[in-house]
Amino acid sequence: MGRGNPKHKYRLGREWIESSSEKDLGVVVDEKLNTSQQCELTAQKVNHILGCIKSSVASRLRELILPLYSALVRPHLESCIQLWSPQQRKDGDLLEQVQRRAPKMIRGLEHFYYEERLRELGVFSLEKKRLWGDLIAAFQYPKRACKKAAEELFTSAYSDRTRGNGFRLNEGKFRLDIRKKLFAVRVVRHWHRLPREAVAAPSLAVFKARLGGALSSLV
Repeated sequence: MGRGNPKHKYRLGREWIESSSEKDLGVVVDEKLNTSQQCELTAQKVNHILGCIKSSVASRLRELILPLYSALVRPHLESCIQLWSPQQRKDGDLLEQVQRRAPKMIRGLEHFYYEERLRELGVFSLEKKRLWGDLIAAFQYPKRACKKAAEELFTSAYSDRTRGNGFRLNEGKFRLDIRKKLFAVRVVRHWHRLPREAVAAPSLAVFKARLGGALSSLV
């Protein structure tokens, strides 16, 4: 990986080993740290599960479809998402398109717009859910039991200025676009837009409650 990689060729017996994608803890990443393949595989898997639900469940009641979606589908869209969050708009749209299918299966919501269905069900869009997870992780790192790891991920700078939330994370400068899309970098801009009362929350539960009110202005 990286620009300084000499990209030597290796051989296993008589077979040359080609560069390939690798799977670690269920997440597929290629040599360019691109997550497009992971997004495509996740979309295929989720579409298959939704198809099974649609063909095997006769009822279209919200009380049945929504729990099935939450238990069988949503985990595939959220597991390790801070690591493989879509880097390109097309990948984010692909995953969002998958989620659009589920509310359409519920009786009475077929003719609603996507955003109206989500509000009716009390469900976040995937983009908003990813941001929700990013900000919760950012809150937990420097403020809870992960302080040592936080020092490696973030450089914090407390500020007494009345403008902003008073707890700022320093933004680094990087030449590669891929670095700007990693969790520790992409979350900084959104963190700075949070109100002071949210980042100064005494507990995670209080932070989540205050984050819910601020999230609509971030996405």
